[in-house]
Amino acid sequence: MNPGGAGHGPVAIGEAAARSLVSARMIRHYESLGLLPRVARTDSGYRQYTEADVHTLRFIRRARDLGFSIEEISALLGLWQDRSRASSQVKQIALKHIEKLEQRIAAMQDMQRSLQALVSCCHGDDRPECPILDELAS
Repeated sequence: MNPGGAGHGPVAIGEAAARSLVSARMIRHYESLGLLPRVARTDSGYRQYTEADVHTLRFIRRARDLGFSIEEISALLGLWQDRSRASSQVKQIALKHIEKLEQRIAAMQDMQRSLQALVSCCHGDDRPECPILDELAS
């Protein structure tokens, strides 16, 4: 992890959001979940984010882009911050995630096939009969 504030002073939430591509709302949410440590605040109560915080937010955003759950991201963050970790622990989390993705893809392909079959049975004309609606209503 980058040391906090390396070369840059703390920034406000808007700047942290722009630099990490994570919305201010999601930054506050990740902080409330404990994914991001509590950040320093100014005397007037504004959050101040270090370079390390922005780096952590980028890590979280990339993990979310890959579909990892909050629980998985929490575990990955812990491993990322633990220099004595075994990479096998990280790989295990990733392999389990791949398995879940494969299951979700298969389920979506089943839904697609079912819907394609219904669409092929529908005349799509001015008649009121519709096998799609009939199937949904059954």
